[in-house]
Amino acid sequence: MNPFYKNLALWLVITLMMVMLYNLFNQQHLSETNIAYTEFLSMVDDERVAEVVIQGQELYIIDKNRNRYKSYAPQDAELIPLLRKKGVAIKAKPPAESPWYMSVLVSWFPMLILIGVWVFFMRQMQSGGGKALSFGKSRARLLSDQQEKVTFEDVAGIDEAKEELSEIVDFLREPKKFTRLGGRIPKGVLLMGLPGTGKTLLARAIAGEAGVPFFSISGSDFVEMFVGVGASRVRDLFVQGKKNAPCIIFIDEIDAVGRHRGAGLGGGHDEREQTLNQLLVEMDGFESNEGVILIAATNRPDVLDPALLRPGRFDRQVVVSLPDIVGREKILKVHMKKTPVDPNVEPIILAKGTPGFSGADLENLVNEAALIAAKRNKEKLEMVDFEDAKDKVYMGLERKSKVISEEDKRTTAYHEGGHALVARLLPHTDAVNKITIIPRGSAAGITWFLPEEREFKFKDQLQSDLSVAFGGRAAEELVFSRFSTGASNDIKQATDMAQKMVRNWGMSEKLGPLSYAKDEEHIFLGREIGQHRDYSEETAKKIDEEVKILIQGSYDNAKQVLQENLDILHALSDLLLEKETVMGAELDALIHSMRPGIELPSKSASERVKEEKRKKAAQETATAKEAPSPSVKTETDSAPEPEPEPDKETDTETDSEKPSA
Repeated sequence: MNPFYKNLALWLVITLMMVMLYNLFNQQHLSETNIAYTEFLSMVDDERVAEVVIQGQELYIIDKNRNRYKSYAPQDAELIPLLRKKGVAIKAKPPAESPWYMSVLVSWFPMLILIGVWVFFMRQMQSGGGKALSFGKSRARLLSDQQEKVTFEDVAGIDEAKEELSEIVDFLREPKKFTRLGGRIPKGVLLMGLPGTGKTLLARAIAGEAGVPFFSISGSDFVEMFVGVGASRVRDLFVQGKKNAPCIIFIDEIDAVGRHRGAGLGGGHDEREQTLNQLLVEMDGFESNEGVILIAATNRPDVLDPALLRPGRFDRQVVVSLPDIVGREKILKVHMKKTPVDPNVEPIILAKGTPGFSGADLENLVNEAALIAAKRNKEKLEMVDFEDAKDKVYMGLERKSKVISEEDKRTTAYHEGGHALVARLLPHTDAVNKITIIPRGSAAGITWFLPEEREFKFKDQLQSDLSVAFGGRAAEELVFSRFSTGASNDIKQATDMAQKMVRNWGMSEKLGPLSYAKDEEHIFLGREIGQHRDYSEETAKKIDEEVKILIQGSYDNAKQVLQENLDILHALSDLLLEKETVMGAELDALIHSMRPGIELPSKSASERVKEEKRKKAAQETATAKEAPSPSVKTETDSAPEPEPEPDKETDTETDSEKPSA
């Protein structure tokens, strides 16, 4: 509302209150004491009354000491003669009436309230912006100049996506450069990627770089309980965009409105489909939207309608993937600029130890390290703060108050020692970074690895990973001759990997290079409500047999490695019980002290970090000497990741959960 009208309404309310207060006190005489009518008659009989003012049935009494009283008189015909007999001065006034303005106010006040409410809602409907009753208006927010701007300098670790989107900025700045040869500006760009990879940050960077109006809205803002509201908001959004062209419209989480049509489980009309249809028309219909570029973000591209993804609507689909080790290092450096960091902190080591971390995870890691350092009253963030922050981010808080029996501690020590020892003695395994039996979150212990950045994995490497997963259970069997529930998560991970080896990757010699996997669909996606196999029961039985063979072979392999090095397992367990945390270098020293001259098949964690540093230095030197010349490359399509997607860290952990009945 306009400030002038706000002030006017305020003064009207104040004036009304003053009039009402004046009218209230104007009817009050000076301080008067209420007395009963019988007491008043007694005062008259005693000749203590000097004057009486009769106003209707109210009596205002003044005694001979000039004290004032008030009483209420019934219909008494003998009152006037009595007062005259006692010599009391009598004054008569008509009954009190409200002023004319109060009568008008009482009569018109309800009507004025109704008119004011009606005007208020009409103004809200016209102004839009998500206010009351503005159902059909777009809720898009225009980025103002006062807001803190993000540029491409603040975006790191996703260079390919940044390069794609920087072209959009160039289109908006110099459109003639691209249109002179008959090209056209892309109408839409779809950002796809896992949560936390930086899709929204990229959109904010475009807004900061482009210098054109930037409208931001969420996909859920189109959804409302009233029919037709979503389509109306889509129309209004593009009307605003055309008025401010050239401009950018950013729709975050577009899967809320752009899901595959026909996905509803009910048979009725789907309001969301109507909204999607209007969006399709606005993006590429009869009317032109020159100068309006739509950017959308989603982490569920598989549920989007195919008509929304075709060229002419979303001309470009940019995949914002999880950063690799180089990207993670760059992201860490960006966030470390905002905090005082000790010179001994090496981002490359942190990047090596955080595979699977997204940009949001790395930002949270630096923030947690800063909080931990502040609790320890440090002036700068040290490497130990980052290591503790990594443990906290991945596994949760350290459960210092948890009472753990000596038997459970010993079981955890052998379990984690089994994982670490199998990983260190088998070939094709990831380097062991740290082993700890300190309980965190739901885990009683954890073994950290430093996995290599691989695009592919071979069968022997996967079999080694399976053996590492079963190292904890094998150690329990060898030492205690029984099993605990701590290996439940290990068994689940190993079973999933073995099934993918047989069903997805064709690594079974008996079944051959055939795929028996169906794309997993969930009911809420609306694609398939049920799943069916396209192979026989006999084939399904063979698949189960092959999975079991892989699992049993890997388990036996882990058991054999531990059986041959049982003395090292006992020593490692004792070391864990003593120190609670053992680093990878200490494990190597223990193995070499008990097996002098042994050649370990895999590189240690420190060796791999040094190798990464050498690679990085060589790459920087080559880049500084000369820019790479353009060449024609023959690329091999990237295969799907050969192992389950890690949740922040590839680890093997001991579950502390008890089996449910």
